Amino acid sequence: MGIQVGLPVALGGKETNIQLEINQTSVEMVEMRAPFLPSEWYEQSGVQLTWPHAGTDWKRMLTDVQDCFTKIAYQIAEREKVLIVAPNAHDVRKQLIAGNVNMENVRFMECATNDTWARDHGLISVVDTTETKLLDFTFNGWGLKYPSDLDNQITRHTFDAGLLHGRYVNKLGFVLEGGSIDCDGAGTLLTTETCLLSPNRNDELNKTDIEEYLRSAFNLQRILWLKHGFLSGDDTDSHIDTLARFCPNNTIVYTICTDEHDEHYKELKQMEEELKSFRTLTGESYRLIPLPLPHPISLEGYRLPATYANFLVINGAVLYPTYNQPDKDNEARDILQTAFPHQDLFGIDCRSLIKQHGSLHCVTMQFPKNVLI
Repeated sequence: MGIQVGLPVALGGKETNIQLEINQTSVEMVEMRAPFLPSEWYEQSGVQLTWPHAGTDWKRMLTDVQDCFTKIAYQIAEREKVLIVAPNAHDVRKQLIAGNVNMENVRFMECATNDTWARDHGLISVVDTTETKLLDFTFNGWGLKYPSDLDNQITRHTFDAGLLHGRYVNKLGFVLEGGSIDCDGAGTLLTTETCLLSPNRNDELNKTDIEEYLRSAFNLQRILWLKHGFLSGDDTDSHIDTLARFCPNNTIVYTICTDEHDEHYKELKQMEEELKSFRTLTGESYRLIPLPLPHPISLEGYRLPATYANFLVINGAVLYPTYNQPDKDNEARDILQTAFPHQDLFGIDCRSLIKQHGSLHCVTMQFPKNVLI
């Protein structure tokens, strides 16, 4: 149980909001100023999944990946709404019904898509005093690596279809992926320099420019930048949601490597030292909880970026990726249960997702309460 009161005022705030987060016997109380970028454990109205289809890179493994998506949809729909974005809603509906998904909590948005990474093409929500701002940033295929023209239109299509409640805010002049940022809900953002400062995103802006932009867009008090940390096979330029994540009560879980002969050892060790140097807004060290690195998983001779940091928090539960590695999977579950002691934990086999260099968090985007209709 943790109580934080009277944190420094965020930039530009006009009214104070008291956010109460109640998880069975624990209560968190955080004083903040609206608007604010909510934490992932803030109450949600639903989660977006952009469905894999034969016109995507999933064609060779479509049955396996659709089964994985169905399992994710099942767990979400047991607790909140799930928005399915797909070119053909009829086919997806049949798959969900066959998977015993609670269809009363399913919403469909039928439109063309390039791929399935909702975390990066989905809208980013900012909670305000009277409404939620639905920020639509440009997604450019992780620095022009892959086609993204169709995915980049999904947020506008979904808003125009009347499925989202809030105020649409056009931020298409700035490239930003949801997987590249993580927020504690009280004004602190965690990110990596490797991604946000990479070429072909916002290369006309320097670090100071980008920090000022993000502080303004999300009404932040500060940004914590990681200079180190990477996963082999990751084509996002080190998204933070593969490396380190905020959890309640000033906690950060992060990926470690204990094998000195592993290619990740040095970078992840340096990242750990950076995390140890970070301080909370009240000047204290963060509670740091290490997550194991899965045993190496390779495809066609190349290592894939498997990670347990790519979990999703939903109402009352945490969904975490598994990789058919009972020792590591169970260890990760126990560690995440420590970080989220009052949440149910559900593992989902994400070996199909990792074949396209992503995992569970990458294919989802949550909406705070009162957004998904």
